[in-house]
Amino acid sequence: MKGLFFGSIEAADVVPYPTMPEADTRRVDALLAKLRRLSASSVDSASIDADARIPEAVMRGARELGLFGLLIPEPYGGGGMSMSAFARVMQELAGVDASLALTVGAHQTLGAMSIARFGTESQRAAYLPRLTSGAELAAFALTEAGAGSDAASISSHAEVRPGGYVLRGAKVWVIGGDTAGVFTVFARTSPRGDDGAKPRLTAFLVERDFGVRSGPPEPKIGVRGTPTTTLHFDEVFVPAANVLGEVGRGFKVAMETLNGGRLCLAAGCVGQSKRILALATLRCTERRAFGRPIGQFGLIKDKIACMLAETFALESAVYMTTRMVDARALDYSVESAICKVMGSEVVMRVASEAMQIAAGYGYAQGQPFERLLRDARANLVFEGTNEILRCFIALSGMSAPGAAHSGVGAAMREPIKGFGLLSEFALRTARSALGRDRFSGTHAALSRETATFETYAQALERIVQQALRTHGKNIAEMQYTQRRIADVAIDLYAVACVISRTSLVLDKRGEEGARRELDLTVMFVGMAERRLAAAVSSFEKNDDELRKSIADRAYADGGYPFDVI
Repeated sequence: MKGLFFGSIEAADVVPYPTMPEADTRRVDALLAKLRRLSASSVDSASIDADARIPEAVMRGARELGLFGLLIPEPYGGGGMSMSAFARVMQELAGVDASLALTVGAHQTLGAMSIARFGTESQRAAYLPRLTSGAELAAFALTEAGAGSDAASISSHAEVRPGGYVLRGAKVWVIGGDTAGVFTVFARTSPRGDDGAKPRLTAFLVERDFGVRSGPPEPKIGVRGTPTTTLHFDEVFVPAANVLGEVGRGFKVAMETLNGGRLCLAAGCVGQSKRILALATLRCTERRAFGRPIGQFGLIKDKIACMLAETFALESAVYMTTRMVDARALDYSVESAICKVMGSEVVMRVASEAMQIAAGYGYAQGQPFERLLRDARANLVFEGTNEILRCFIALSGMSAPGAAHSGVGAAMREPIKGFGLLSEFALRTARSALGRDRFSGTHAALSRETATFETYAQALERIVQQALRTHGKNIAEMQYTQRRIADVAIDLYAVACVISRTSLVLDKRGEEGARRELDLTVMFVGMAERRLAAAVSSFEKNDDELRKSIADRAYADGGYPFDVI
């Protein structure tokens, strides 16, 4: 995706569509069969939601299946699963119960994997075997009440002491904060009031027994079975041996760990969407109006078709990205952010449309539709809000081609400094330097869809260069522009993934054998094309400044200022 921002279509990265190795498939299928038996015998999502807890019998069953150690490397007692295989399990688990999926996923992709990726050998040997069985859980403590997605505003502070650090501060919305025994905690290690300089963050491995105090679980509208709590660090001593990664490089630990967490979340969104679709299609055949099932009406069929097409595209993007991880891709940060944004928004639309199909039945408490909608809502906020991730997608994508040019990549990472380099760089024709501009290797039956991708890939390059020429160093503040660029990138990635996936199926089964995949791809690309056209045209004609002024007046008015005339 980073190459695509400046006109380079690296088709070999996505065509042919990568498939899961046969050994992984057999292993996953065997595990899913056991998981379905556990679900049928023990998992009552309505009770988990009502009681705001996962019963010990369910947790014990999950531990017995080895679900808490699937991603942990085998040398430390874990399952050593590939990311693709793990995502498939998380997809299934989220379709069973969102709280159970969140508990299992956060423990591994955030807590345990931060240690596996950045820990020393002694740290991995000390902690990972303890986390593999699920008897002890790991948690990830980054967010603060006054910081949110702005990691530079973190106020938790670690002061050097003989033999280690004294940690002071608090973290909020920590998943599993009341039950975990090991926390990956991020704190400033640069002096306070350091002339306004960007704070240096450091990651620490902190055990509950070090003196961590947790608050009560926060009441939430969804995923109630997974507690989120505030953690308090009141003069907590952390040994120097428990620094995770390098001192002052905690931001790298946080961001690279979150890449995996976002993919796990997106896989869960696939599972939730499939579960909701199953309920919605059943309702279409059961509920009758005007003497026939409601599923026979055109507007209901339209909802089902859109839900299917978007879920198909999301699934295609998720497993394209997980297989990049398995192939040891050096950088999949933009792709994982795209999957998270796309996944959380698809599952919300699917859940909302399913409630509309179910009508009053869907709105009633005690029925699954309203609970599934509440559970889905959390995905828009977890692992970085979609607003901040759109800014990340745009700015990260625009910075990539400058990485090989002295000062250019750094200018984008520090967007207020040295931005003249980017303005000058953006005037060049990047395509000549970066290579191909054709999406090659796709099936002939998808030639129109392939042409659509190529057209808007060129448009992305054009609008990126236009944005950099127009805004220069102010691009970091142009969030409307960033959002449009991100939206184009999101749709382009999804289009590339569905074309690649369906091309593979067409090659294997022919047009008639791949008819359903072909129809969904044609439909999704048509939907995406209309969004892309609107996004690109809005670069030239928009009412951004008007919207900003309306909001500014609303702040001054304290809300809505009008009375009925």
